[in-house]
Amino acid sequence: MKLATLRTGKGTTTAALAVGTESYVPLPYSNLGELLAYPGWRSVVHAQAAAAEQDAKLINASDVELAPLLPTAGKVICCGLNYGDHIQEMGRELPEYPTLFAKFADTLTGPADAIEVQGSGEVDWEAELAVVVGSALYRADEEQARQAIAGYTVANDVSMRDWQKRTLQWFQGKAFDATTPVGPVMVTPDEIEDHFEVRGYVNGELVQAGNTGTLVFGPAKLLSYISQFTQLRAGDLVLTGTPGGVGMGMKPPRFLQDGDVLITEIAGIGRLENRIHINPTGGATTQPLVIATSTNNATATKE
Repeated sequence: MKLATLRTGKGTTTAALAVGTESYVPLPYSNLGELLAYPGWRSVVHAQAAAAEQDAKLINASDVELAPLLPTAGKVICCGLNYGDHIQEMGRELPEYPTLFAKFADTLTGPADAIEVQGSGEVDWEAELAVVVGSALYRADEEQARQAIAGYTVANDVSMRDWQKRTLQWFQGKAFDATTPVGPVMVTPDEIEDHFEVRGYVNGELVQAGNTGTLVFGPAKLLSYISQFTQLRAGDLVLTGTPGGVGMGMKPPRFLQDGDVLITEIAGIGRLENRIHINPTGGATTQPLVIATSTNNATATKE
């Protein structure tokens, strides 16, 4: 089955089952994450689908927008340097352990939403397979992790490289609000192959192509590893890394420009198409931090 989160008007959303390519069955949960938190979510989906088809209560795809798939995800954990070719283009050796970083739910945006970037002049693309967690995992082995996968979706870890390079920690270049598109749907494992062709395009030009069969840490291994130190719950999202072809790895480096269209697709799951709007100076500040002291009325300034 293919599940989505729809915008239904006036700021509201609903979880939905995709029926073909033209319609959706609305589900009695506000988003996909809330649906997955219910242990019997599969039976709910099947029951609602049967009732909707009998009563013809389907929503036409042209009447709704697709929202971020998991707008309230409790954890968004990402793996960097997970494809061999990408590791080589970044000048690194194959890792013994996954390189992980986190995002917030605020970072996520919809599969067709415009992406507004303020304060960065080095905006890069990273097409990725993402894994949706379907049940709680803690200190799980690989088989337990595999059984806990609710499904797969498409993501792009849009990265602000100038911010990322400011320190050894990547976080600040990865967590700009509303810059990580996810969707358009989650496809359950029973409907799709284990290996995925991940492709990324800029203005129609193919810039990334990779197969998840070459991942150093596959989805189940990645979830198992993460679960050794933090509990994963239904509705959490794990991005598995990007193949070679990112802009920073090109010679000379190439970055997204204002007005570019970024397309991310995985056969069998779907396609993201996001126009990029960039204001390189819009979000940066060099103003000193002013701290009021408690001993007198003077202020102290720290750079």
